[in-house]
Amino acid sequence: MEIIVAKNSGLCYGVKRALNIAKKTREKTKGAVFTLGALIHNPQVIASLEKKGIYPISKFEKLNQGTVIIRSHGVSPAVYNRLAKKKIGVVDATCPIVKKIQGLVECLAKEKAEIIIVGNKEHPEIEGLIGYSRGKGIIVENEEQARSLPQRKKRAILAQSTQDIYLFQRIVAALIEKTDQLRVYNTICHSTQTRQKLTSQLASQVDTLFIVGGRSSSNTNKLYQISKRILPKTYFIESAEQITPRMLEGAKKIGLSGGASTPPEAIQEAVAKIKSSFRSQSQRENIVQCQR
Repeated sequence: MEIIVAKNSGLCYGVKRALNIAKKTREKTKGAVFTLGALIHNPQVIASLEKKGIYPISKFEKLNQGTVIIRSHGVSPAVYNRLAKKKIGVVDATCPIVKKIQGLVECLAKEKAEIIIVGNKEHPEIEGLIGYSRGKGIIVENEEQARSLPQRKKRAILAQSTQDIYLFQRIVAALIEKTDQLRVYNTICHSTQTRQKLTSQLASQVDTLFIVGGRSSSNTNKLYQISKRILPKTYFIESAEQITPRMLEGAKKIGLSGGASTPPEAIQEAVAKIKSSFRSQSQRENIVQCQR
């Protein structure tokens, strides 16, 4: 049995940065500390942050005091304005890559061209980008939606930083036929592209592959979808406890990959669980052989 962990698995730069900012904010701040939404899409990490006194909130309208941390996904200008009016302390942990995309959308919004944003309409990063588009942004989630758009003279297209690169390419191809002048901005972060490439390569080399990460993590879900297309025996798990003997049946090579919000210890625990499962299986086989 061989276990291979994909390179670049685990926390990305933007998430590490946000976690460090949150911890330093808690250390320096006397009052209550909140994050606007879950700081990281991983239930274990959120539970750990809550123990430190950092609590996620979905709305801040009823807050009159405390400090709010803007997570790595970023928010719209309207959110910053509402927080400023309430005079609540704000710490901005928006990923620099997301900040750059926000700036791009803001510049494009000053032009007449339609702005196509490829991503999940319910993802917080997309909600923030739409806010910067001044009403000119159109969210496209799949090829069908792209093909249903009308003909336009000018369009600009960009993507959520954690988007599936293959899906983005297909949507671009569909819009080329619908647009006279199409400007393409590949705003998928380098870390995401590398992670997707290495995961797809690993999926073609192993018998079974585990994608480790939070269910609500967009980029982790993308890794699962990419791997599943290549390797049917791909499993999405949040923790090592979810690994069962059935998942490991007949596997001689097992791969693991984690999303940008997956802490390294979660992957290490999954490796340990796989090893212990195989040891238990070997022991049972030896007992059966001895009985014979």
